[in-house]
Amino acid sequence: MTMENDFDVKQRGSWLVKDMSPDDKPREKALANGIETLSSTELLAIIFGSGIRGKSVIDLSREILADVENRLDRLARLSVQALSSRYDGIGPAKAISLAAAIELGRRCQREIEKNDNNNNSTISGSQSIYREMRYHIDNLQHEEFWIVFLSRSNKIIGKECISKGGVAMTVVDVRIIMKSALDRLASGIILVHNHPSGNCNPSGQDDSITRRVNEATKFFDIKLLDHLIITSSGYYSYHDNGKLN
Repeated sequence: MTMENDFDVKQRGSWLVKDMSPDDKPREKALANGIETLSSTELLAIIFGSGIRGKSVIDLSREILADVENRLDRLARLSVQALSSRYDGIGPAKAISLAAAIELGRRCQREIEKNDNNNNSTISGSQSIYREMRYHIDNLQHEEFWIVFLSRSNKIIGKECISKGGVAMTVVDVRIIMKSALDRLASGIILVHNHPSGNCNPSGQDDSITRRVNEATKFFDIKLLDHLIITSSGYYSYHDNGKLN
């Protein structure tokens, strides 16, 4: 059996976490100081576990973050296939490990939001509906259109995704929206959809569907309280911008 010496490790760039000096090992740093003290690069290094010949796992993680401008939300939007094809050293196993970690984070945040909303589910404005819905759709690579149903006192009584589309648009049927609202005996509704492009500004199609739904709700004594367009960087509110009568 050939034993590996320190020179061999140095030549390959210390591509395994275990080959790093104790002060540089992310796991040891997390145990000593807490996981929250690690940088995003170090957290990625723990997930990946190893780099490639000539490039340490820390360097590999740093390069990937630099490629997405150190935006974790952009990294989260990359599919397993995109990660595997885009970066040398990231095969399906590493890509799936990262996707699993991101999905666990999303589910954790959704449970936190759900528990918070169980204690106080009254919608008081665009900020509260944004907090309620952002973790459902802000990092999706396709458009989804949701309806939030409210009681007369503006408490959430239900949510429903009524349409899923492509990168640029989704088809919305006003009749489906009204049927869902009537089935739940909703006194008010809020429209919510995402723009994967990151552009919060409403399109002509967004204006059209908002106007048509607003007109339809008046026949059934239901209030259209707002329409939010959510992106990874924020949101646009029709109500806040004075575009709902």
